[in-house]
Parts: sequence; structure tokens; C-alpha cells
Amino acid sequence: MVPNERILQLTDRPAAGDESMKGSTLFRSLIDGFAESAKYFPLRPALVVDGQSFSYLTLQRMAGRIGSAILQYEHEPFPLVAVLAHRSATAYASILGILAAGRGYVPLNLKFPIERTRSMLSLSGCTVLVAGKESMEQLPKLLATVNRPLTVILPDTSEANALPADFPRHRFMASTDISTGYDFSFQPEVDPAAIAYLLFTSGSTGQPKGVPISQANVLSYVQYVCDRYDVNEGDSFSQEFDLTFDLSVHDMFVCWERGACLYCVPDRSVMAPTKFIREHQLTMWFSVPSVIGLLAKMRLLSPDCFPSLRCSLFCGEPFSATYARLWQQAAPNSIVENLYGPTETTIAISHYRWDKVRSPAECLNGIVPLGWIFERQRWSIVDAERNIVSAGGQGELCLAGSQVTSGYWDNPQRTQEQFVRLPSKGETVWYRTGDLVKEDPNGCLYYLGRMDHQVKIRGYRVELQEIEAVLRRACGTEQVVAVAWPAKNGSADGVVAFVSSVRALDPDPVLAYCGQVLPDYMVPRKIYRLDEIPLNTNGKIDRPRLVNLLEQTQNETTIRG
Repeated sequence: MVPNERILQLTDRPAAGDESMKGSTLFRSLIDGFAESAKYFPLRPALVVDGQSFSYLTLQRMAGRIGSAILQYEHEPFPLVAVLAHRSATAYASILGILAAGRGYVPLNLKFPIERTRSMLSLSGCTVLVAGKESMEQLPKLLATVNRPLTVILPDTSEANALPADFPRHRFMASTDISTGYDFSFQPEVDPAAIAYLLFTSGSTGQPKGVPISQANVLSYVQYVCDRYDVNEGDSFSQEFDLTFDLSVHDMFVCWERGACLYCVPDRSVMAPTKFIREHQLTMWFSVPSVIGLLAKMRLLSPDCFPSLRCSLFCGEPFSATYARLWQQAAPNSIVENLYGPTETTIAISHYRWDKVRSPAECLNGIVPLGWIFERQRWSIVDAERNIVSAGGQGELCLAGSQVTSGYWDNPQRTQEQFVRLPSKGETVWYRTGDLVKEDPNGCLYYLGRMDHQVKIRGYRVELQEIEAVLRRACGTEQVVAVAWPAKNGSADGVVAFVSSVRALDPDPVLAYCGQVLPDYMVPRKIYRLDEIPLNTNGKIDRPRLVNLLEQTQNETTIRG
């Protein structure tokens, strides 16, 4: 705490577009939002993690020390720095420190297998790694697999202990080795095209696929969203996502752009956050829709249980109308919006606002529409030859604009496949999403499924999402998944279904209902009951795991997750 330091009111802070906020350069970088909030609201809480509150000033100083260490001790200047930390003050301070030092950050995940983390670190080319004390069990295992020398910064560990002796090729900096003299307010000039963060998504070859998001990409998103939801310093944001999930960028930088407070949801509450939301009186919620299903199943989603929420956003997977209705009842004072956007288009690029009167009739297959593309971003729907489809037709969604990245990290072949020019759209480069959509007369987009989830069964083109909509009605639960099985090269012999239900499930009437409304080739051959539908580390349905279960248990009538 700094004596006599005044916390300015919102009216004392310049508007986001004010030139006085941009410093000596015309381009405003991602870190500037936090720095300005620290200037105008130094004593306001910026972060609450593990029950401890950190003011903007405190978090700024923590970040400044890490930024100082990066600039002083990196082997050679490199645009990216890796972070191995999880839901700790060090994790967030490290990201801010990396950005303040003029670098982009590469988040690594303690939950991932060491080999995958090693691959991500190797592909990124990072020579500096910032590690929180919570990573001390995984860190030696990771270092044992790394071929090139690293500078390892340990900002919350006073002694490196046996690490220097065990790994002599690497340099280690404990907290006692880090200078405290770094001036956070001075950041190197940042090019708009410079990488703000590099994330790795699953690749079709099994090798992680790097997606670099530029400063300009993410600033375009942050500024649009802050204005749309009128974010202010009185807001309290949830932070549900792991740092390797790009939706975490929204949590941090939309929050800090306007001087709000970020509440890190502990691991134990991520999938059952009812108590956390109520205890901290959150105003801004962001998660995958699966959270709603789990809360409903545990009977933790009662009407009016979240009166403090004023804005509830959902992204990352199809958002069912049932889930939207349940959440709106639980948070009656909140807007509820479905956001959509692949990692390559920076967090989200379309929105649809739920209306309890109008929206149920606007849903397709029980799924909330994708809605409308953000202002100043561009979209097209194309057929297999990349020609624009006629009004009302369906095809692959292609996107362009200031939020769309320019390609994949060190992967020109994959970049050439996914970032293309369209015959009638000039020299603009478009990102092929792989998502099948259609447009209504009002320009609203509807999600029909993934191109790679679209399969041929007996020569018929089948959308698995349509089967899932029927299963939801037949089973009386949202917890359903349809899987083409066995499938090869986009064709399958049939479909099987997975259902999670609290009550005993008789498959015969379910299959009978499906037979009444679906062609026979779309009716599931079998229904497997699971205690829980498996989710991946980002909270999305883990379809590869379901396929693996099928491969392991082909002759069983019951599969246990």
C-alpha cells in the first residue's frame, strides 16, 4: 500500500480511445490496458487467487520483477517466453511481466503429459521459462527432456536447490537473484504484428499446432468486447479457463483493460462454481456451456441463485437452448450470450444474445445460433470449391478481419491449407474454420456441425448434431453424444450414442423414438450409458476418448467412463 495515494473514479480516467492514453507511440499494446489501470486505480484489487487479494500496484511490481529478469538474463533476444504455472499469482504476474518486457507468452499446462509439454516448449523455440512453485514436481521431468539451454526464472522460489547441479546446462534464477529495479512503465516499443501469445491446439497429425495471436489481433477483440459489455472498474470477473485455453485471455485482459478485478476459480470449483460465484458476488461470467449441465445434474442451479451477475458469456462448444434457459433463470439480472470463434480468430468473433421469449423459436436442433459476426470483421459461406453459396444455403464458414491471425507457427503447409483466397473476394486471405453453417434472411448464422463431424453413412451425408438433438428429446437430458462408428475416411457403418443420466435408462423406447423421427441409417445402433460424459482439459466433450472407449470395449453393452 502506498500512503496518500488516491484511487481515481472512472470519470478521472481517459476514455479508451483518448490519444493521451497511448503514450509516445501510436499503437497501444496489450499490456497498456493493465498499466493504465494500475496508474488510475493502484489500490483497487486486480486479482484474487487462493483467497488472497492483490492490488494493481502489487501485481504490477510482481510483474515488473519478472520482466526485469527476462530482459537481463535471457540467452539471446527471442520474441517468446514460456510460462509453467497454474492458478497462482505467479502465473498472472508472469504473463504481465513477459508482455511488459516486449515479449509474447507461451502458456504450458501442468495437467498435460510431460511429452506434450516438451513438444510445445520445443516448437515455440523459447529460451526462457518462468516457473511457479506449483510446478516444482513437473519441472525436473520437463528439463530432463529439453535439448537446448534454458534460463529458468523462479520468481516465487528463494532457492533453486538441486536444480543447477542436476541440470548444469540450464541457468536458474531464484527470487533472491532477481533485481527489483525494473521500471514497469517503460515497455519496449511493440509492433502491432508482434506475437502477444502463442497457443497450441490439437493437430490432425498428432503434433500440437501453434497459433500465434498478434498484439493487433487481441487488442481488436478486447476493445470491442469492453465497449459491448460496458466493462468498468466495479466489475468482478471469473477466471475459469486454464491458460492454455484462449478464452483465458478474455478473462484477464478484458478485466484489466478497465480496472476490474479477476477472481481465479480454484480447481475444486471449476466445474461446480455455484458457491464461488455467490461468495464473491461476481458480475461477469465466462465458461463453456458444459458447466451448466453439470450444475443442473448436481441440482446446484436454482432460479435466481446468481443475482449479482450482469453479464454471462458462453463459448467453446455448441450452446443448447435448455442450458441457456436454465442459466437465464439462475441469473435473471444478467444478459446471456453465446460467443463463437476458433482460436485462429482470437477468442470469439460472433455473438447471439438470448431472449427468453424470442430465442427458443430461433434455435436449430435445440442449439442457440452463432448470431452475428463482430463489427469490422468479415465472413463468407463457401461450398467445396470455395465459391460463395447462395442466400439460405449451407457451407463452410470463412473469416477475415483484424482478429484473424495470419497463419500457423512454423507450419507453412498447414497455413496454406487453412488460410486461402476466395475466387470472388480479391486478395483478402480468409481462414477456413471447418465449421458448417447457414445464414437466415437477417444475417444470423446457425451452426450445423463440424465438417469433420459430418460423415457419410450408406452414402448419405449425416450431421451428428441432428442426431444429438433427437437424443436429447428422447432421453430427457442434455448429456448426449453421437459418434460415427466404426468410421474411416469420413464414412461410417452407423452411429452409436453415449448418454449420461441420473436415472436408469431403457434404450428400447429411446431407439424407438429415434426411429420415428430419423431415417434408419441415422438411428443409433447402440446406446451406452456413462456416469459422466468425459470432458477434456478445456471442459469440452472429449470425443477422442469416447472413440477410444469404443475401440477398447466393442463387444460390451455398457461402458463406464
